[in-house]
Amino acid sequence: MDYVKDDEWGLFPNFKKSEFVCHHTGLCLMTHKMMYTLQDIRKEYGKPMTISSGYRDVSHPVERSKTQPGEHSLGLAVDVLVHGYDAALLTMIAVEKGIKRIGVSQKGDFSERFLHLGMGDAVDPRFPVSMWSY
Repeated sequence: MDYVKDDEWGLFPNFKKSEFVCHHTGLCLMTHKMMYTLQDIRKEYGKPMTISSGYRDVSHPVERSKTQPGEHSLGLAVDVLVHGYDAALLTMIAVEKGIKRIGVSQKGDFSERFLHLGMGDAVDPRFPVSMWSY
């Protein structure tokens, strides 16, 4: 995979590396593909995007609880805190920009609602094009 190096984060002016670092290991292996796509989405969206989960190492408890690690462990997915109309708008823009895997969590406290935006379908058949709810 082609991961973003420390000196390349300036290519993504609306984001900081610290937003994508694994909360468990401190590593950050986001792919250029995901980050360029996120930057394009952010430019069209025109509003800040709060990343609640970016890269997750395979040793991260969430990844370890799965039968096999997910898109986050490949640097090809993020969770964005968003709700209501903004969630619908962000979904439409993400699809236009090539995101083909979207998880929707829009129940409960507004501050915890999010969209999972993933691109794992581009590199691994374990991640089919799909949309799901949590």
